[in-house]
Amino acid sequence: MDQEIREFVPSSGISEQVEPGPTLSVGDPQYLTNREISWLKFNRRVLEQALDESVPLLERLKFLSIFSTNLDEFFMIRFSGLKEQIAEGINAPSPDGMTPEEQVRAIRLLLRPMLLEQMMCFNEEVFPSLYDEGIELVSYQDLDGDVRKRLDDYFLNDVFPVLTPQAVDESHPFPYISNLSVNMGLMVEPDPSIDHGKINHLYKQPRFVRIKLPPNIPRLVPIEEGRSTFVHLSEIVSANATHLFPHMNPSRAFLFRVTRDADIEIREDEAGDLLRTMEREIKHRRRFSFAVRLEVSSEMPPEMTDLIAGSIGLTDEDVYRINGFLNIPDLMTLYGLDRPDLKDVSITYSVPKALKQPNKKIFEILSEQDVLVHHPYTSYNTITDFLDAAADDEDVLAIKICLYRTGKDSPVVRSLMRASQNGKQVAALVELKARFDEENNIEWARMLENEGVHVIYGMLGLKTHSKVALVIRRENDELKRYVHIATGNYNPATAKIYTDLGLLTSDDEIGKDATDLFNFLTGYSYQTEYRQLVIAPVVLRERMLELIKRETRNKLEGRDARIVAKLNSLTDEKIVRQLYKASQAGVEIDLIVRGICVLRPGIQGLSENIRVRSIVGRFLEHHRIFYFANGGDEEIYIGSADWMHRNLDRRVEAVVPIKDAKLRKYLKKDVLGAYMRDNANAEVLNADGDYTKVQPRPGESKFDSQMYFVERDI
Repeated sequence: MDQEIREFVPSSGISEQVEPGPTLSVGDPQYLTNREISWLKFNRRVLEQALDESVPLLERLKFLSIFSTNLDEFFMIRFSGLKEQIAEGINAPSPDGMTPEEQVRAIRLLLRPMLLEQMMCFNEEVFPSLYDEGIELVSYQDLDGDVRKRLDDYFLNDVFPVLTPQAVDESHPFPYISNLSVNMGLMVEPDPSIDHGKINHLYKQPRFVRIKLPPNIPRLVPIEEGRSTFVHLSEIVSANATHLFPHMNPSRAFLFRVTRDADIEIREDEAGDLLRTMEREIKHRRRFSFAVRLEVSSEMPPEMTDLIAGSIGLTDEDVYRINGFLNIPDLMTLYGLDRPDLKDVSITYSVPKALKQPNKKIFEILSEQDVLVHHPYTSYNTITDFLDAAADDEDVLAIKICLYRTGKDSPVVRSLMRASQNGKQVAALVELKARFDEENNIEWARMLENEGVHVIYGMLGLKTHSKVALVIRRENDELKRYVHIATGNYNPATAKIYTDLGLLTSDDEIGKDATDLFNFLTGYSYQTEYRQLVIAPVVLRERMLELIKRETRNKLEGRDARIVAKLNSLTDEKIVRQLYKASQAGVEIDLIVRGICVLRPGIQGLSENIRVRSIVGRFLEHHRIFYFANGGDEEIYIGSADWMHRNLDRRVEAVVPIKDAKLRKYLKKDVLGAYMRDNANAEVLNADGDYTKVQPRPGESKFDSQMYFVERDI
């Protein structure tokens, strides 16, 4: 076995061993970490990228923003689910034994110090450093008269007509605060020097007013073209509040933001038309989802905070007072500035060597060999070129593809529409239930249908998360299948920031399996047996459990046994328990888990042979790779599935074996080997659920796995 895999031992922060003694029970809840707490600790590692002074300044700002947007999603989906359980009186414990109320308390306790760290990082380090670099966010009041006049004109012409102040009184109930909107709260009272005549009785008492900052107007307003100096929109609105409330005295305004439940639950057995049902549910979610978090400026008066919280059904425990910039993702406008000196050095995207044959077309190359692509290091043009070639090739008869997240301006979708225009039979499974991409996917689905593409909207009770494209081409009076199967979405934008793998192949068995998979997806056939592909929810969990058991048997029989898996998350208890049993049998197991990991490594008698590390760096680690020593006859798989309940039970996933020996060697030695050598971005998971930063050993150079791939060709 290659040295990189055999010798991997964390260089520091080795998982502490607890409860030494005889073999322990693999089913005991105390040997699982709570998934919500594990996720928060993952997001803490994102924050650490912002805290790292060696990271370029605008990249630090980016990580502060990612930390916030990650939390938004966590509150909208995971935290809201816990709150809903509590409201419905559900007290069933999670697999680790924590009740919903215990989880909510633990989340709040863990999160608040992180938010303080985030604001300290921004207020004391990032914000002053931006100023030193000539990037300024200034106060309206500090500007000279001419500049303020220009901003006032901007307000009157471009902002004022869009604003709708909403007062609260006996005839105006507290307004609905939309999810993640940024709002201004202020008090308005009559100017005692003005006689309001017949309507004077309406203005006797101060009243609360909410002003929503329009989402389609930039939050950062440049004070002069060509300069990197900005004023926040709220300051301009506040300075011009008298235009909104003539003859009244508006108070100082304070920003606040509400997070609401955003999980869509569809009674699919009652949904006759999934497309229309999704559209209806999205509208319903916007209007009627319940609030789960209130963020307010730390300077907001307590009585105003109490009014807002009470009006949206929250208590003080749900209020997060922000001592600094309220919504850091608004500052990502600054990341778009032309300041390469404050960002990561750009990388050069490569093309696999196999495809650099000038006298051969892509189908001719793929008919002779498999090709592996490794994004973002491999240019995503490799995939769009493959689909473009299929759209324009007169011998291509059909294209079938699964679309989960495609982005707003997708060349993939354009290729499919052109293929249909060229007379190809095109079928696209567009997953309408892709969380937070529902509206994009509805729009793409309608556009594809208008171009004659056969559009399928997913399956009853399942999300289609597999990333598979199938091209059928006539060659020598026979039909030949070409398949692309990947770990990441057909989205060129995210392909530049996510690490993903894809296999391009003309393997006959994989092609036949892909055909069966699409028939399963489009025709609801009950296909349960596949030649090479491993499909969820049909057989994936059972196959993974069997592969782990096989390594256990091999170890007990004295044969080579080893498991290395790279995942986004590990939450499935059956998989965890089987890994514990393998560890108890002596199987060496290395897990590279970016995010949630409920497994507790390093416990004597249970998991002392399991090591877990996480890589959080410049790119979002996203590919899933599974390595099994198999007694010396090594097997490696890649695919779209994590070891999670949702992937194994509630999604259509596709995992493919890598049959080409050279590609297996690359995945084992270069990819997995590099991640296990990483001492720049890696942290090691301890038995208590905390992480320890990996440091170079004495005399060892710093090794960044992500930058290693920039200089490697497949």
